Amino acid sequence: MTSIHVGEAQPPSPTEQGPKDPAQMSPGQISRIKALFDKRGLYVWHCHIFEHEDNKMMRSYQIT
Repeated sequence: MTSIHVGEAQPPSPTEQGPKDPAQMSPGQISRIKALFDKRGLYVWHCHIFEHEDNKMMRSYQIT
């Protein structure tokens, strides 16, 4: 079993606030993303770390 340490929630920095799609995350950081979709369709969740592509972290999801 993997042990995960979760610390105090931190507010986003000023450069990470507001409407945008990229978000910067440090190693070991857990981030919560809120999104509003105004159109139905197929969207892609992706990361710019190449290893994630091999670990199914670049996935599509359907908004109905």
